[in-house]
Amino acid sequence: MSVLVVGVSHNTAPVELLERLPLDASQVEKLIHSVQLTEHVQEAAVLATCNRIEIYTDVDRFHGSVEAICLALCELAEQPTDDVVPHLYVHYDDGAISHLFHVAAGLDSMVVGEGQILGQVREALRLAQELGTAGPALNAAFQQALRVAKRTHAETGIDRAAPSLVSVSLDRAAQHVGPLAGRRAVVVGAGAMASLAVATLSRLEVADIVVVNRTAGRAARLAGQYAARTAPLEALADEVAGADLLLSCTGSVGLVLTADEVRAARRSDAPLAVVDLALPHDVDPAVAELPGVHLIGLRLLAEELSENDPEGIADVLGVRRIVAEEIQAFLDARRLASVTPTVIALRTMATGVVEAELARLDSRLPDLAPEVRAELGLAVRRVADKLMHQPTVRVKELANSSGAVSYAAALAELFALDQQAVDAVTRADGVRP
Repeated sequence: MSVLVVGVSHNTAPVELLERLPLDASQVEKLIHSVQLTEHVQEAAVLATCNRIEIYTDVDRFHGSVEAICLALCELAEQPTDDVVPHLYVHYDDGAISHLFHVAAGLDSMVVGEGQILGQVREALRLAQELGTAGPALNAAFQQALRVAKRTHAETGIDRAAPSLVSVSLDRAAQHVGPLAGRRAVVVGAGAMASLAVATLSRLEVADIVVVNRTAGRAARLAGQYAARTAPLEALADEVAGADLLLSCTGSVGLVLTADEVRAARRSDAPLAVVDLALPHDVDPAVAELPGVHLIGLRLLAEELSENDPEGIADVLGVRRIVAEEIQAFLDARRLASVTPTVIALRTMATGVVEAELARLDSRLPDLAPEVRAELGLAVRRVADKLMHQPTVRVKELANSSGAVSYAAALAELFALDQQAVDAVTRADGVRP
C-alpha cells in the first residue's frame, strides 16, 4: 500500500477555480466517504482550507485511484473535470509524505510559517479518525507531520521570520518616504511573502495597494482579500511612476524591473522606497543610484534583523533542514517496518523447525540424559540463529534502499514462508507492507 495525495491549491489554480471549489463540513465528509468507497482506496482524509483541497489516501494502485479521486472531487464541487484536472497536483508514496510534512510545517502556505495550517492538518486527521477512514498508514503519516510541525515552531523562529522581514523592511521604507498611511504602494508577486506584505500594508492603512503578478488570477485572489487592485506585469513601470513604495518578492529568474525602466517612469525626484525581498533579486541594484530612490535589499535587512532576531532569515532554511531530516527518518522507518513481518515470519519458521526436530529427537531417544538433551537443544538453536542472522541483518540493512521490498519477497519465496503468517504479523503490528 502507498500514500497518494491529489490536490489543488493557490500554487496551481486560478482564483476563479478556487472560488468554485470550497467545501463546507458536510461536503468534506461526503468527499471522504465517496473516496473511501473507491476501488483500490483503503484509507482517506481530506485537508480543506480557503486556498487548498487535498485528498490523502492509502491505495494499492496508482493510476485508477487518481482518476477516481479526481472524479469524486469534481462531482461533489459540481465542476467539469476539464476545468479542474489541469490544475491538480499528484504526489505518490515518498513524495506524498514529503508534501504533507512541508504543508504541516507551513512551507507550502501563502504566508510561510503561518500557524493556522497546523490546526487544519490536525482537524483533517481528527475527522478521518472519527469517520473511521484513517488507518495505520494515514494515522502514522499525519501524526508524524504534526510532530514535525511542532518541532519546527519550537526550534526555529519560523512564526516570526516572515513577519519580521516584512515589518523591518517597511519600517526602513517609512524612514525614507515618511509614514505609510495614506501612501501608494506596489507589490510585485502573489506568493506567501507578497501576501504577508499586502496584509501588513493594509493594516498600516496604505491608501492604494496595487498587486502586480504574471498570473492575473493569483493577483486577483490576493488583492480581493484586502480591497487592493491589480495590474498586469507589463504595466509595472507605469504603476511605479506614481508610487511611494515598491515591494517585490517573486520567484523569477532575472530582473523584474531595471534601473532604466524606473528612470523612464519617474516623473520627479520624489522619494521612492524600493524593497526587494527576492532571492535572486528582482530589482536592478542600480536603482539605488537614481535621485530620490532608496533601495532596501535582503543583505541590509539581514543586518537589521541580526540585531533583534539572531535567527532572522535563516529560520526558513532551518525549517527546511528539519523537515528534510524528518522526512528521511520517517521513510527509513517505514521501509524497515515493511520488511519486519518477513523477518519475524522467517525467525518463527526457524524456531518451529528447531522445536519440531528436538521433539523428534525426544521421541527417538527417550532415555537421553537431561544434560545431553539440553546441550543438544542449545547447539541446534545456536546453529539456526547463525543461519538466520545474515539474512535478517542484510534485509534490515537494505531497508533504506530501493531493493528492500524485493529482497524481503525473495526471502519469503526462498524459505517458502507462509504468506498468511506474514500477513498476521503485519496486522498485529499495524504495518502496511
